[in-house]
Amino acid sequence: MRWRVVLVVLLALMAGTASATAQSAPSGRFDGWAAAIIAADWRDGADQPIEAFDNARRDLAAGFLAAGFDRATLVDYSLRPDRLPATPASAAVAGVAEVTARATRGCLLYFTAHGSPEGMVFGPDRMLSPTAMASLVRGWCQDRPTVVIVSACYSGIFVDGLAGPNRMILTAARRDRSSFGCSAEATWPYFDGCVIQTLPTAGDFIALSQSVRACVAAREAAEGLSPASEPQVRIGASMQLLLPTLRFTRPPE
Repeated sequence: MRWRVVLVVLLALMAGTASATAQSAPSGRFDGWAAAIIAADWRDGADQPIEAFDNARRDLAAGFLAAGFDRATLVDYSLRPDRLPATPASAAVAGVAEVTARATRGCLLYFTAHGSPEGMVFGPDRMLSPTAMASLVRGWCQDRPTVVIVSACYSGIFVDGLAGPNRMILTAARRDRSSFGCSAEATWPYFDGCVIQTLPTAGDFIALSQSVRACVAAREAAEGLSPASEPQVRIGASMQLLLPTLRFTRPPE
């Protein structure tokens, strides 16, 4: 009789442990990750309004949600001031700070805007320098695994300041090159379009970076654009081990 009592107690303990483990374990690969997508400009080279950056923000958000990110911890902002409700740059910074503060496991940060050899446009009257970008990312994500994607001309200037063992950095261009597709006729900037188009078939962030670079190179070659933008990628040692485990969600065959 005693052994039956002991067996019942052991089974109850095992069931309780399994239940607690199931409740505490993440149900998805990106549970505990925050994501922020910011369209930080809305103009062409002649300072006329265009839709490409906002189109990219909208469709990138949809793409990353389909890949496994959670709507509750994904924010997207347009810093375009001529549409209501407008989001000031300071409000976007605060919004990203709030959502990343709730992230216990990692961050995805995506910026799309015009860029220069000195920095990236960040709203109506601000340029975000590499030093300022590094400070923002450090404050938002601290030492958590972080993927930062910067779509802008000359965006390679951000790589060195953002790089670290827990970081993956992907930029639309070398530090001394323009990127393409920021015109009134473009649906998205070319780099953003390649992310949107290849995300549904990429298995993870490493595969995504490879496919995007190939996509950009093929499009620029087909259109005879020169010099090539040459998107840059830098993956820290810790991220090289982690990223293959963060597989994107795929619909059943």
